[in-house]
Amino acid sequence: MDVTEQINKFEEFLESNYYNDLLENVQKDKDFFTVSFLELSKFSPEMAEELLENPENILKVGEIAAKKVISDEKIKSFSIRIKDLPEEHHLMVRNIRSKHLNKFVQVEGIVRQKSDVRPQVTSAQFECPSCGNIINILQIDTKFKEPTRCSCGRKGKFRLLNKELVDAQKIVLEEAPEDLSGGEQPKRMNIFLKKDLVSPISDKRTNPGTKLRVVGEIKEVPIILTSGGMSTRYDLMIEANYIEPVQEDFMEVDISKKELKEIKELSKNPRVFELLSTSIAPTIYGHDKVKQAILLQLMGGCRKKRHDGVITRGDMHILLIGDPGAGKSQLLKRASLIAPKARFVSGKGATGAGLTASVVKDEFLKGYALEAGALVLANRGLCCIDELDKMSTEDRSAMHEALEQQTVTISKANIQATLRAETTVLAAANPKFGRFDPYELLAKQINLPTTLINRFDLIFPIRDLPNSENDEKLAAFILSLHQDPNSKKAEINTELIKKYVSYARQKINPKLTNVALNEIKDYYVKMRNSSSGEDGIVAIPISPRQLEGLVRLSEASARTRLAEKVDKSDAQRAIELVHFCLSQIGLDPETGKIDIDRISTGITASERSHISIIKEIINDLEKAIGKTIPIEDVVREAEIKNIDSKKVEEVLEKLKRSGDLFSPRHGLISKI
Repeated sequence: MDVTEQINKFEEFLESNYYNDLLENVQKDKDFFTVSFLELSKFSPEMAEELLENPENILKVGEIAAKKVISDEKIKSFSIRIKDLPEEHHLMVRNIRSKHLNKFVQVEGIVRQKSDVRPQVTSAQFECPSCGNIINILQIDTKFKEPTRCSCGRKGKFRLLNKELVDAQKIVLEEAPEDLSGGEQPKRMNIFLKKDLVSPISDKRTNPGTKLRVVGEIKEVPIILTSGGMSTRYDLMIEANYIEPVQEDFMEVDISKKELKEIKELSKNPRVFELLSTSIAPTIYGHDKVKQAILLQLMGGCRKKRHDGVITRGDMHILLIGDPGAGKSQLLKRASLIAPKARFVSGKGATGAGLTASVVKDEFLKGYALEAGALVLANRGLCCIDELDKMSTEDRSAMHEALEQQTVTISKANIQATLRAETTVLAAANPKFGRFDPYELLAKQINLPTTLINRFDLIFPIRDLPNSENDEKLAAFILSLHQDPNSKKAEINTELIKKYVSYARQKINPKLTNVALNEIKDYYVKMRNSSSGEDGIVAIPISPRQLEGLVRLSEASARTRLAEKVDKSDAQRAIELVHFCLSQIGLDPETGKIDIDRISTGITASERSHISIIKEIINDLEKAIGKTIPIEDVVREAEIKNIDSKKVEEVLEKLKRSGDLFSPRHGLISKI
């Protein structure tokens, strides 16, 4: 088939299948058009075959045909984009070989780096000073080419008249971890984008961390040696023809009319909250409160920006601390499947740089480039962190800013940047000694810095205590799953939950009603003032941080019903969850009251009052006896004030560790 025939054929194909869409694109000022490969192969198998073998020729033919169909003078260049390539042309980056050169392929992966958009010369016109002849030269290579000679015999020194420029950009695509088997290192490929693929709209789709599907032609790039010559080895790159994001965040999920109808119907169901929360993880027995919390976490509260620039986060963070084998990791894995954009990282395999961001030397652009870590890549999505307690202290401290301020500030090499990390974190950890000790306080067994714990809205201890009735149900549940893996079906499928959550986050921004506001306020005030007990010990059961958590939870609860207003039932649901968590972890056994300090500082109010009493005793004894004070005297004085000897020893040990006291000889103490 010669070129004219191909152009006519392509013109016929466009007119019969895509005429209206083409005109619509032109009216919208779009100078590109997407064609489905399947449609083309139905219309003309030879053309489709030719496209896979010689993509450059056929795409040129397509552009000329499209211009003929449109016949609009204003449009100078028009690009044809091809999607839906056949299965055998879907390649993994690691399988690209020299036989694929100049062929059309489709690859998938995650964007790791992205260069700036810069103009590139496509063709240049030169004038011969001797005879005035105009020479047109296409710029295909990386090096700018000038004409060697003119037809009149002149060599060199031609005048450059004008050059055509297009916008170009390079991204680095890395294979997605889920496509790899075993311990393979993900391979990378350079992708070259130009024209409309770097327009501001499509630019957002290629941000680092996005999962992309790229259709394009594989080209070789010459490697220039340091001596200036050419290497025998060549580099590969893909010149992209069409890109589409595979993984979007909650705000970008497309919802069809049919799905919208299903979502609206589901929201009218009075049991919608129970249905959704049980469908979150149908194959995990029990943990109803945790499932409800994860559902509310996926829904999220509303992000508020005030006039003075202060931003209140809408994302909730949840921490699950539990005995081994209680299903924490399963819950995390399941949550990462429901969220449209999720990252899963695990303790020892994550560093501070891997979670936030790192600066690497960029080979391509020379200089430094930013590589985003898990919390930044999961921006507007969910980040599941397993084995939080196994991470090193420095790496954990990198998370503080991302959890509360929702940004990651980096100042390394010559890069000062603030990256957005509007990420919801769901973390899991084990207690200090691997399993909860039933006789020891829960809060003492959480081996995490108090500053980090403080930033989690809900903390769930997941305890695995023997109980014959419960154990029998659990065993029956797990064994029936092994007998028939599909026995526990969710009432709502994963895809619909994903769409439902995305729709709620996109469209619904509930406002607090006065009834809900008063409900939260009453609970807060009641909790704050319920605890000033005897002995003048003031335990602080709840702090303003939990108050914000309550607001976020009640907004998320309203979103599950797709309601525009937060009513009393939402506030009550939030209070129930927060109270459940506080009473599990924050209970001070001495006073029987909830004490937030138990979690946030590790020292309860009653302990703090013991410390201050014993400090007073030591001060009085110092005045009476002198610098060195026998411990027996302190114990005797403390017993008069109803503090037993065991407590005294504990407090003295604490004061020694903090550096307030030291022991010159056995049985004696002295102030520093």
